[in-house]
Order: sequence, then structure tokens, then C-alpha cells
Amino acid sequence: MDKKAGDLIVFDVRKLTTIADYFIICSAESQRQVRAIRDHIEFTLSKQGCHLFSAEGEESSRWILMDFSDVIVHIFKDDVRPFYALERLWGDAPRLDVRLDPEGALPPVLPKPAKRLNVSSPKRQRARSAVGRRRTNKG
Repeated sequence: MDKKAGDLIVFDVRKLTTIADYFIICSAESQRQVRAIRDHIEFTLSKQGCHLFSAEGEESSRWILMDFSDVIVHIFKDDVRPFYALERLWGDAPRLDVRLDPEGALPPVLPKPAKRLNVSSPKRQRARSAVGRRRTNKG
């Protein structure tokens, strides 16, 4: 099965938001391909010691969001991506020039070393703690 993601865009959102440093957006032709890309990303990054904190949208596989703390990955089915138009929403963010290699390996997205993916920034840790406290206090 071809796991290659289409129309890959990487935004550097560090100056625009505290929720992440980078947003990666890509597309797939089918729901099966969306899941295959998701599995490939998780497998590849886990081999590098990067932890997936959460994933959303896996039930429908039309839009999967993967949270690696400082990096958020959005995998869209081709027909769903234009509806959400995240490129327009984050259009003020600089785009990084990345290219997928012919073997489908993930591009080196972040500045060296890529270990940054598995370390949550102090701001992000405080934000996660606050969300957890709000959920607990709702009862």
C-alpha cells in the first residue's frame, strides 16, 4: 500500500500560538491511506523516541489529528481538507520547505536534533495541567 502523503505543508507557528511549534498538514486519497499515513508517522517517530500524546478522528479516518506536544499533525482525506482550510487559518505562519523522499520517509521537519518532539515545553506542560484541573473540577 502506498503510504505517501500528498500536498504536505509544514507551518512554523511558534510566534502565533503556544499550543504547538509546528503544524504539519497533509492529504490522502482514501480513508485507508489516511490510517496508513497515521500508522507510519507514529511508528517512525516512536522508533526515534517521540511520544504520541493523543490522536483524534481515528474512528472516521477523514481527518486525523496527532498531538506530539510541540508538533501537531493533521492528516486529511482529500475531499475534507478544503472544507476546514487550515492553510488559510494559519496562513500568517511561515512555511518550511520540506520534501518527502522517494521511500516515503518522514522529512526532517524540525531544526536539529529532532528530539524536540518528545519534550513538552514548560508553557505546554502548564497548559496541559490547567486543562486537567478543569476536567477534574467539573465533576
